[in-house]
Amino acid sequence: MAEDWKAHVIYQIYPRSFQDDRGDGIGTLAGITRRLPHVAGLGVDAIWISPFFTSPQADMGYDISDHCGVDPIFGTLQDFDALVARAHALGLKVIIDQVPSHTSDRHAWFMDSRQSRTAAKADWYVWADAKPDGTAPNNWLSVFGGPAWTWDSRRRQYYMHSFLPSQPQLNFHNPAVVDAVLDAMAFWLDRGIDGFRLDSINYPFHDVQLRDNPPKRGEVPQNWANPYDVQDHLHDKTQPQVVGFLQRVRKLLDRHSAFSVGEVGEGMGANRIMGEYTRGGDRLHMAYSFEMLGNDFTPAHIRKCVEGFFAQAPDGWPSWAFSNHDVIRHATRWTPPGADSDAVARLAAAVLLSLKGSVCLYQGEELGQTQTELAFEEILDPPGLKFWPDYKGRDGCRTPMVWEAAAPHGGFTTGTPWLPVKPPQAARAVDRQAADPTSVLAFYREMLAFRRATPALRTGDIAFRDTPDPVLAFTRGTGAGAVTCAFNLGPSPVTLPLGGPLAGPHRSATASPETLTLGPWGFAWLAP
Repeated sequence: MAEDWKAHVIYQIYPRSFQDDRGDGIGTLAGITRRLPHVAGLGVDAIWISPFFTSPQADMGYDISDHCGVDPIFGTLQDFDALVARAHALGLKVIIDQVPSHTSDRHAWFMDSRQSRTAAKADWYVWADAKPDGTAPNNWLSVFGGPAWTWDSRRRQYYMHSFLPSQPQLNFHNPAVVDAVLDAMAFWLDRGIDGFRLDSINYPFHDVQLRDNPPKRGEVPQNWANPYDVQDHLHDKTQPQVVGFLQRVRKLLDRHSAFSVGEVGEGMGANRIMGEYTRGGDRLHMAYSFEMLGNDFTPAHIRKCVEGFFAQAPDGWPSWAFSNHDVIRHATRWTPPGADSDAVARLAAAVLLSLKGSVCLYQGEELGQTQTELAFEEILDPPGLKFWPDYKGRDGCRTPMVWEAAAPHGGFTTGTPWLPVKPPQAARAVDRQAADPTSVLAFYREMLAFRRATPALRTGDIAFRDTPDPVLAFTRGTGAGAVTCAFNLGPSPVTLPLGGPLAGPHRSATASPETLTLGPWGFAWLAP
């Protein structure tokens, strides 16, 4: 397929929280379809829809019980087909989540597997005998807390789960499992989707020797709440066999002219894995990690992430994101006390949409949406319930999209929303920002149009400039079409020895032939 995907800006839709068209407080596929003109009007290239498959919803859809079905809480297959048709009519490509590493414990595959050690799918999941003292096979831990093993009395064995006990790990060392996962992907490709976002793509394979993980090397997170964070996960994920699986996925996608975005479930050090999984043209089209989804919004960190990726994989391709459904929204993470979060939101958008690579935007990001503060009794997310108050879970970034400031629940639902819409979030509603030329929404539209009209920002090379903190500066492209990008990631004005005419939707910036002055959170692009 043509490499137009390299320039894509992808808008993530979290179905539960986008638009409810039934009044039961949970978003629907039909609701997404109704609101697609808003997404298309931003100027993005594609939408990514988080899981809507049949599921008990223990992990909000990431525990799939039928890979080829739509959960009734979201609608029907016909609703999905209508969504795809409407998106395509609006010029939007559609990618959907694929969760390859695990299923729900209510999936027909697992219900067969746990019947006995001789069942038809007995070895479709990761099973292991207890140690002589009855304890788990090794020291592997769950991301969501506790051991990565649960005892099953019927088989008299433990089964592995990297997440909830109700999310058993598939055994990717069994070729039949890989074939079944690829068949499920082909089902959706045949329905006309344009690709997949692959969840936790470094998780599918495990060490067949079940060796213990060692303690974390290097810097251990301070004040850690989850023991998972202090293990070095050498054996329970990121195994070399993942590459072979990705090569099979790529062949399937190429037959359908589709593309892939892989989520690498790592923080620091993910560049190596992202590079390995995207290099060579026969693996993932692009990948992203959690390196840009943390608290570090400094020039040094951003430069390290971008330069580090292309050093690891000069022929690979990244997909950068600053927010998603798993982390605190960046308008909250990166805004210092007393600062204007809208100014930081515009700055972050300017940086993100200027980096070399594809981009993922999370719903509400275009509104400068902030994290919702929830009380313990409002929390539904399993890790939030387990680790409260040290970790409050992911619900604060998953609260509903707000469309109409004066409507109940921001216009998301006529019923009671599954998570509350609170006044600070409702105040940022689409209708309140749409006609305001100074709003964050207006800036996103302007910035996306500028990116689309500037080839250097879409596919040009990147060369970082040496500038004093807190300035991030780099040049995109070469020759007459090159653009110098400069961003003040701090609250005090700075003057730089960068000259040239201003280009694009700059903020708090003045330029002369010799210098560029940026105010607090200011940014600019300079033509040659």
